[in-house]
Amino acid sequence: MTIKRNDFKLIIFDIDGTLTSSNELIFASFNHIYGKYFNKTLTPKEITGLFGPTEEQIINRFFGENAQDAIEEYFNFYDSNHNLAQLYNGIHTLLSELNIRGKNIAAFTGKGRRAAQITLKRLEIEKFFGELISGDDVVRQKPSGEGISKLLSKYEVTNQEALMIGDSTADIIAARENNVQIASVIWDSYAQDQVIRLKPDYLFRAVSDQNNFLLNGHN
Repeated sequence: MTIKRNDFKLIIFDIDGTLTSSNELIFASFNHIYGKYFNKTLTPKEITGLFGPTEEQIINRFFGENAQDAIEEYFNFYDSNHNLAQLYNGIHTLLSELNIRGKNIAAFTGKGRRAAQITLKRLEIEKFFGELISGDDVVRQKPSGEGISKLLSKYEVTNQEALMIGDSTADIIAARENNVQIASVIWDSYAQDQVIRLKPDYLFRAVSDQNNFLLNGHN
């Protein structure tokens, strides 16, 4: 079976760095609690080095007896300062048009469910997603492809009928574990060089290129 470029039955989006410019918010949220409890500020590289586990898992690992208080403070800060995050230009239009066309759209993120839901709701795109698989919904988190496997089963589509879109090497590895095509977006990727070296099926340097691909079948 050959799937046309704009005829995938299921499109799976990562969130941070793919749909949303949210690194500033994430960095600020972690530094809010690190500053309070450890009197230190982490660099962006140090924070991205923590990525993999969910926010709550990271905090539980490092904050000891203060973990529960730090978790609540993290999310309070994350929610109340969400103006630091925004959708990339053209993303709302894309999701709306895919929705109008009846496309199945799902999200697969390493974020915990609480943070993911805050972001999708605050940026007013929650309604476009039929399913959300977060880091809390899998046993093995990205770069494992467990989340993609769950979505393939949920929507009853084959691996050839689905497309994963993300900005990281973890998204590529997860997609390939399921033999799903991967489109990598690098307009705001902190791992751009590594992503390019893994040679994804499609590579988009601008949102407009991605949108043309998904809506018109070309880029």
